[in-house]
Amino acid sequence: MDPLQISLTGLDVEWRRMEVIAANLANIQTTRTALGEPYRPLRLVSGPRLSFNDEMARTDALNGVQVYGIEPTTEAPRRVHEPGHPHADADGYVSYPAVDHTGEMVLLAQTARVYEANLVALNAGRQMYSKALEIGRR
Repeated sequence: MDPLQISLTGLDVEWRRMEVIAANLANIQTTRTALGEPYRPLRLVSGPRLSFNDEMARTDALNGVQVYGIEPTTEAPRRVHEPGHPHADADGYVSYPAVDHTGEMVLLAQTARVYEANLVALNAGRQMYSKALEIGRR
């Protein structure tokens, strides 16, 4: 696979990871979803892009990365005693999503760095192709 394509797959995966993190942060106070339960934080599941040859056997060629799916975390909701809240249970507790604000911000910063690294690799690849074309014209 073309090195530029590999960087593009990395950009796509990290962009989608940022979208998931943004959704988690946006729903940090969501006590009820359409299903009637607190928002469940999500995680993006990604890994190497699998390739197959003509016999449908897996090959180990470099093909970039891909998103396998988005899954909710298994953490239990955080319960806060707020008897006046409209979503409080009989004991006066409200269930909030188990979103760790600090953890999400750290993950966002890490994801942004990986995104930037893919941009740098993409630009370096472009420059190498450009220089190769210049050499070829001489």
